[in-house]
Amino acid sequence: MKNKIFILLISLFVLLVMPGLALAGDEPTAISNAAAIDTVWTLIAAFLVFFMQAGFAMVETGFTRAKNAGNIIMKNLMDFATGSLIYWLIGFGIMFGVDKSGLFGTSGFAVSDNFEHLGLKIPILAFLLFQTVFAATAATIVSGAMAERTKFIAYFVYSIIISAVIYPVVGHWIWGGGL
Repeated sequence: MKNKIFILLISLFVLLVMPGLALAGDEPTAISNAAAIDTVWTLIAAFLVFFMQAGFAMVETGFTRAKNAGNIIMKNLMDFATGSLIYWLIGFGIMFGVDKSGLFGTSGFAVSDNFEHLGLKIPILAFLLFQTVFAATAATIVSGAMAERTKFIAYFVYSIIISAVIYPVVGHWIWGGGL
């Protein structure tokens, strides 16, 4: 027992102290502090939206017959898993890539380009996570209306289309610099 506590304390020490030592030479500035605070806030907001997935799953399960509870939970899990992958692969580029005629983005698929044209003050991966949870949640919102009415494969196709095309195109028009 004492050995486990010792290992836990050493691990905690390494996790808490070592990152500070690695960054000890860099003096924080007002700009770096603002970027850090913005990044932390963006990630907290993303995690709160991510937990909306669980809320939607519970609400939808409560509104359906008991025999469909597993199906509803699976739809919500699949929604986030495939929606995240498709949004990362295609949707983020359509939503925030350099636009063509103001309709949709044509670069940055799989977050491969730089997105300096967005003027972000937070890391691109934090912004990607924030946008991904909203894309997946947009597809999940409708799943309650489709509960017990569609087959799993039909919902799967719907989720891919929402995450890859519909949400990113409309998002490009509103937030991505399009129309």
